[in-house]
Amino acid sequence: MTMSGILTGRRILVVEDEMLVAMSIEDTLVDAGGEVIGPAPTVGRALGLLQEETKIDAVVLDMNLQGHSGLPVADACDERSIPFLILSGYGDTALNGTHHAAPILSKPFASAVLVETLKTLFGGNRA
Repeated sequence: MTMSGILTGRRILVVEDEMLVAMSIEDTLVDAGGEVIGPAPTVGRALGLLQEETKIDAVVLDMNLQGHSGLPVADACDERSIPFLILSGYGDTALNGTHHAAPILSKPFASAVLVETLKTLFGGNRA
């Protein structure tokens, strides 16, 4: 399966504190035609970008950012009706005890799975 063009026209905020992981995500999204905002390594930077940017189509969110919960970013996404997916080293328990419903990808994850999950967030439509 080719991922070229699947995310064309989509602006995706990457919230990830591990630079190598963030770079890998960015490469994957760009290869699929997406435009990357960030990456944001902290909750504060992510919230700032959510305020500053006029168009964000989705957020890829690591739930553990330098030892702090990514939950405030998930809350901000919900408030702005921005779909998001969770990246977690803790598996499916990342959103336990919260009101959020979002796809969860366990680290490590395949690039194709990341792109397909984003495509699903967009309802399967390219743009």
